[in-house]
This record gives sequence, structure tokens and C-alpha cells, in this order.
Amino acid sequence: MSDTGVFGAEFWVAVAFAIFVGVLIYYRVHTVIVDSLDRRTARIKSELEAARSLKEEAQALLAEYKRKQQEAEREAAGIIAGAKAEAERLTAEIKAKVEDILARRTKIAETKIAQAEAQALADVRAAATNAAVAAAEKILSSTVKGKLADDLIDTGVQEIKSKLN
Repeated sequence: MSDTGVFGAEFWVAVAFAIFVGVLIYYRVHTVIVDSLDRRTARIKSELEAARSLKEEAQALLAEYKRKQQEAEREAAGIIAGAKAEAERLTAEIKAKVEDILARRTKIAETKIAQAEAQALADVRAAATNAAVAAAEKILSSTVKGKLADDLIDTGVQEIKSKLN
């Protein structure tokens, strides 16, 4: 047997444990522990609720920002489409104005060319008329003499001028 006598070490450990538990119950340590655990549980629950609330707020903000982003993208697409349409309109307007200016300048140039041609033709006719009149006058004055010659020359010159001009 052992040195401890009739009761073994296990017995004394059990007795000490029972006394310890009795002291704990007598001083109501279990209620302090339970209250502490209840407070901790309540604090954890409130932290969880706060975290859930923050999560919901974050999700709501994320949804709103996504909506605003889509709205901004639609607005940007509208602005781009409007700018493209305006650019096309301005391009067509400028093209029409350039074509109009070219047509007017071409018409003015053609008119000036026609006037220059008409003036050149008139100048050539006038020069030819003057040359023909001078030649006829010389020929007639050398062949015909007197008042009859003067009358014939004047009549001939007038007829040639009227026919050539």
C-alpha cells in the first residue's frame, strides 16, 4: 500500500476539487462567469449587427455608384453621338459652301473669259474693218477722182463699217 494511508492520492484530489467547486458556488463565481459571457455575447451580437449594417450600406453605395457610372457612360455616349452628328453636319455644310463658292467662281471666270473673247473678236473685227476701209479708200481714191469719188468712198466706207460691225 501507499504512505498516505487508507485514502489514496486520488481521493484527496477529488476532495480538494469538491471543496474548490463548493467555494466557487458559494461565492457565486459561476454567475459572474455567466454574466461575463452574456455581456461578451451581447457585444459580439451588436458588433455583428453593426458589421451587417455597414455591409448593407456599402452594398447600397456600390449599387448607387454603379448606377451613376452607367448614367455617366450613357451621357458620355450621347455627347459623343451629338458631337459626331454636329461634325457631320458642319462637314456637309462646309462642303456645300465650298461647292457653291467654286461654282460661283467658275461661273465668274467663264463670264470673264466669254467677255474677253467677245472683246477680242470685236477688236479684231474693228481692226479688220479699219484696215479694209483704209485699203478701199486708197484703191478708190487712186482710181476714181472728183466729187463722184468722194461720194462713192463715203458710201462704201459706211456700208463696210455697218456690215463688219
